[in-house]
Amino acid sequence: MSVIDKNTQLIKSFAAKLGFDHCGIAKAELLGEDAKRLESWLRKGMHGTMQYMENYFDMRIDPSKLVPGAKSVITLLLNYFPVEQQNETTPRIAKYAFGNDYHEVIREKLKLFLAEIKLSVGGVNGRGFVDSAPVLERSWAQKTGLGWIGKNGNLINKQSGSFFFIATLIVDLELEYDAAYAKDYCGTCTRCIDNCPTDAILPDKVIEGSKCISYFTIELKDALIPDAMKGKFDKWMFGCDVCQDVCPWNRFSKPTGEIKFAPIPAILNFTNNDWEELTEENFKLIFKNSPLKRSKFAGIKRNMKFIATTS
Repeated sequence: MSVIDKNTQLIKSFAAKLGFDHCGIAKAELLGEDAKRLESWLRKGMHGTMQYMENYFDMRIDPSKLVPGAKSVITLLLNYFPVEQQNETTPRIAKYAFGNDYHEVIREKLKLFLAEIKLSVGGVNGRGFVDSAPVLERSWAQKTGLGWIGKNGNLINKQSGSFFFIATLIVDLELEYDAAYAKDYCGTCTRCIDNCPTDAILPDKVIEGSKCISYFTIELKDALIPDAMKGKFDKWMFGCDVCQDVCPWNRFSKPTGEIKFAPIPAILNFTNNDWEELTEENFKLIFKNSPLKRSKFAGIKRNMKFIATTS
């Protein structure tokens, strides 16, 4: 067995040991086609007020800008499909936010991952990323064959669906690369397009980010949500899962084995009244480790008021 094969096996075994559900490896190279698509998307203003999407464009398409001498991009998928579902009467929250903040959970795993690689292989330079850095993680996942980009813009794995977090580890270590590009199995299905409450999913796998419920309830920092969205949120208070819930491939989703993603009881059971009476002090206490912190207390109150008066 060659050194490259041995190191590749080690890395895939480390991924499994740390609880990641899938691991794929691609050659670190310029993402030319993705650069064109991203540039077009930004030029059309589909990112709305998410100005950060315009930053570090060169880093998003070239891994060597993030890790000098980068040779491999390791993509890791971590299932977050919840063990329990929300009570039907409670304001709706996207499943990824049921438990602890995934940034913190995965960041710790990536730190351990890189430490394991350095201990076993030697002087390896690398950086781990999860969602909050300029990395086109879905493109890298697709390049390794872990899934295809669905019409809803999500990475879909044929065996497991799309309820996954995607993490990326870029290293200056040459490895065995997985077969590129999984086949697209969306076919003629348009359920995600047909069921999107705000018509944010356009043809050709283009998502108008500034029309998505997740954008309005999480990213938008304005004091008010536009009147044009009235009556379209269907009780979604934080994020939206409609395009994933209707996707036929998610019939294969299985509950996560990561205990830190176990649902916070309040998310499962809080009624409208509970949310309306929630104080800022209790919000910070109950949701101190939750992704809901991203909207802040004021944002949650704004969202609650909007769905209460327009649903």
